[in-house]
Amino acid sequence: MVPDAFVATEPGAARLCADTPPVSGSSKTGTLGTSDADLSPSPTKGIPMAIAALKMLTLDSSDARRDATFWSTVLGWEVAHAQDEYAMLTGPGGVALGLGLVDDHEPPAWPNERGTKQFHLDLAVDDLDAAAAECVAAGATLPHEQPGETWRVLLDPSGHPFCLTQAANWG
Repeated sequence: MVPDAFVATEPGAARLCADTPPVSGSSKTGTLGTSDADLSPSPTKGIPMAIAALKMLTLDSSDARRDATFWSTVLGWEVAHAQDEYAMLTGPGGVALGLGLVDDHEPPAWPNERGTKQFHLDLAVDDLDAAAAECVAAGATLPHEQPGETWRVLLDPSGHPFCLTQAANWG
């Protein structure tokens, strides 16, 4: 659960607001990293402050060039760099997707009852079936087991699960 002090200001971004009430057990409000003596009225009251900015997510890969082509097709992002060992795509707002070759790469299992996959990407689409078909044509696999009706789980060419979800459900 995300604490009330954090607000989503854009998809995938959690930010701490400068005018939030103190966190339980703390006397501090306002700017992160300040002492009680530094807590004067803030000229940035109400303006979100990022703890960090996500600039790149890197996935392990059994074939970096192949996976770069796949993700470029799915996301519409430019392949900025590609070699056998590593590839990188650049997306909107300076966010990048890296793909690093791992010898003897073992993809996470799907379904994944033990939770060893660690994470997955949720991608918003207008038409689930059409988008799933396009992803399969680009190299994804559509597993038989699907956990719901409002999204589709697919596997990228290196076996990483990702979900296609209805864009309308994201608000």
